[in-house]
Amino acid sequence: MLAAIDAGSNTLRLLIGKVQNGKVAPLLYERRICRLAGGFKDEEGLSPEAMERTLFAFLQFADVCEKNKVKKVRAVGTAAFRQAINGEKFVSKVRSATHLPLHVISGEEEAETMAAGVLCALDPIPDHALIVDIGGGSTEFVLCAKQKVLWVRSLPLGVVRLIEGHESPQARQHFITQTLAQLNVELESACVSNKVDIDSVALVGTAGTVTTLAALDQQMTEYDWRQINNYVMPPSKIQYWQELLAPLSPLERESLPGMEAGRGDLILAGIEIILGVMQLLHNTSLTVSDFGILEGLLLSLESSE
Repeated sequence: MLAAIDAGSNTLRLLIGKVQNGKVAPLLYERRICRLAGGFKDEEGLSPEAMERTLFAFLQFADVCEKNKVKKVRAVGTAAFRQAINGEKFVSKVRSATHLPLHVISGEEEAETMAAGVLCALDPIPDHALIVDIGGGSTEFVLCAKQKVLWVRSLPLGVVRLIEGHESPQARQHFITQTLAQLNVELESACVSNKVDIDSVALVGTAGTVTTLAALDQQMTEYDWRQINNYVMPPSKIQYWQELLAPLSPLERESLPGMEAGRGDLILAGIEIILGVMQLLHNTSLTVSDFGILEGLLLSLESSE
């Protein structure tokens, strides 16, 4: 039995499963919204309250792994750990308390691992795809040709940092627009270098914002990853949800079928990122993948044996 743990800026997630013929077979999935990046300050790093919430969840996951007789675990920290001056100190505390082999990975390794997980679930796999992973502290972009990674970029467009770091929706949108304009220049250059027609690139989204949108669109009362993988949403549908959710309070949003608790105040920032990327690519649709970095971590464990 293999296990993967992804310590993101908003959510701590655990996947226990097997890898068979290059495909991931999930057996158990759990997540806790810990908001590790909540209360983040450049001069202080991760807040004591956020670290306490996250350590408690790590202890729970360590217990789940033990009860399920997991033989190998890969646990990684991402943007919140990378950006915090006390990130490595917190890693050491988690290791000592839980005996989990937690380590921090770069934005590039995060993106490549995520892409491997996403691609193993797509059917069919596009000839060329831009995979977008919207996290709490950063967003990863990966340009792929079939299963080959051509280009990777990690940008500070995390939904927690966007919500907490900008005083108004207008300021947040301005920052998103500026950052995506920078991305567009680099992406166009990457497409030219790799002889890829940017107009033929399919857009694939993974992580909480896009999977939540797919669950909302299907009015899921119980989340089913099988119905999320390969779900397609046109821009008009995403704009519909933006307009519906905008006037609601976070609690009102979380009362809707498909919306998980703890994401009500973050969802609009994620939607703004998605629509911005769609505008850059002139894309007609977004293909959603429930699979991502967790599945990629399991694949890496299998390949290392």
